[in-house]
Amino acid sequence: MATYRYRRRFRMRRLLRRIRRKPGGALAVLAGIVLAAAVHASGAAPATTNPPRSCAASAVACGQLMAAARGWTGAEWTCLDELWTRESGWDSYAANPYSDARGIPQNINGWSAYAPGDAASQIRWGLGYVAGRYVTPCRAWAHEEQDGWY
Repeated sequence: MATYRYRRRFRMRRLLRRIRRKPGGALAVLAGIVLAAAVHASGAAPATTNPPRSCAASAVACGQLMAAARGWTGAEWTCLDELWTRESGWDSYAANPYSDARGIPQNINGWSAYAPGDAASQIRWGLGYVAGRYVTPCRAWAHEEQDGWY
């Protein structure tokens, strides 16, 4: 348990360092989190046409906002973060050397569903995959832990 807390704290510090390097980055992330919370609280369907501005700054921040729009915060966000950190390290150019899996969520069909480097599309596809197959990120993470894949 201590190792888990350490890794989570380390990732959060790394994310905050990235955000601080960008002018206005912290404000943009905060505004996005507030907006996502307001959309979730109102029950309105999130807009999926335009990716959040945080997608240009950080795939993790983008993923957190898009997951929050689905109501996946707290433990569900932690599970999703653990899952995609293990799968790709949140690298939108990640390629599995042993299979055709590509991108942040490691789509087994390669780049067919999204383009290399397009974090917003990869995250959108991955969230849909998790919701359709496992319902929640924690169920997907449990499957990953048990079987070594999701």
